Amino acid sequence: MHMADALISPAVGGTMLAATAGIAAYSAKKVQNDMDESKIPLMGVMGAFVFAAQMINFSIPGTGSSGHLGGGMLLAILLGPYAGFLTMASILLIQALFFGDGGLLAYGCNVFNLGFYTCFVAYPLIYKKLVRKGVNPRSIFVGSMVSSMVGLQLGAFSVVVQTLLSGKTELPFGQFLLLMQPIHLAIGVIEGLATAAIVTFIWRARPEILERVAFGKSLGGVPIKKVLTGLVVAVVIVGGLLSWFASTNPDGLEWSIERVAGTAELETPDGIHKIFSEIQSKTAFLPDYGFKTDQDDVQNQPAVEDEEAWPSVDAGTSVSGIVGGAMTLVLAAFMGWIINISKKKRGKAVV
Repeated sequence: MHMADALISPAVGGTMLAATAGIAAYSAKKVQNDMDESKIPLMGVMGAFVFAAQMINFSIPGTGSSGHLGGGMLLAILLGPYAGFLTMASILLIQALFFGDGGLLAYGCNVFNLGFYTCFVAYPLIYKKLVRKGVNPRSIFVGSMVSSMVGLQLGAFSVVVQTLLSGKTELPFGQFLLLMQPIHLAIGVIEGLATAAIVTFIWRARPEILERVAFGKSLGGVPIKKVLTGLVVAVVIVGGLLSWFASTNPDGLEWSIERVAGTAELETPDGIHKIFSEIQSKTAFLPDYGFKTDQDDVQNQPAVEDEEAWPSVDAGTSVSGIVGGAMTLVLAAFMGWIINISKKKRGKAVV
């Protein structure tokens, strides 16, 4: 559900970027309450895992569409809403800048759609209420399923509203809405199952992580080496190998756009859109999660329609998964480190 710049107007993109920046600043302040040395590597590794997981599109049977893990609920459950939102912002920034996935002008929209609704609506109002009687496999399953579906539905609806406010007449509100919501409901079911499985694995390994996060406490002396090791191995396997088996079908957003507008990619307007597009073409050294080709450097050149092989055994995809995961790990962990340093300095100033 990564929006391209062509889907939004500069006014909507700028407004959503400002809103996202404000939420990020607020989150950075609030997360100091439970930030410590243990949470820093967990933020980094969780960011890397979600980055890798988002590379794997799974087919939605009978539709010709596909979906991928959003990861917002997973981050909120394991890191808390504030650290989860900041980690999602890190993931999407790396994807947009270096892999050309999601527009730079649409960056604020994408962070809001994938991070705000999951971390600040579905997590506190649904997941936490469903597991308040005790964290166990059943409550994790129910909470993950319901909150994942609701969070994705809200994000999909937000995409439709943003295109409406941007004046995209190619995407009539009613028709676009009637395609976006059902397909993302199906995607939400699969995301809920994946989220429940991952959270259950971590709960069995270190239940203290979920318990402390739920109460907004720091991880303290909770040993998390086993969890971190398991997630790092998963990043390498998912990003480096399983990404070959990603579905070649268009994702839910592209599928919906194609059925409404007749094409999955709307024409990019001139002006600021072109400027951002040129910036992105220069910064994206692994565009579309593969090695750069001569065609990637040619502006406005029509794509060559080639039949894609499956599985797509491609070294470029593997490198993208591992390099992107590593970059996300570093950025998210660095952000956590800066916040922790700020917390310590504030504590000394108070003393």
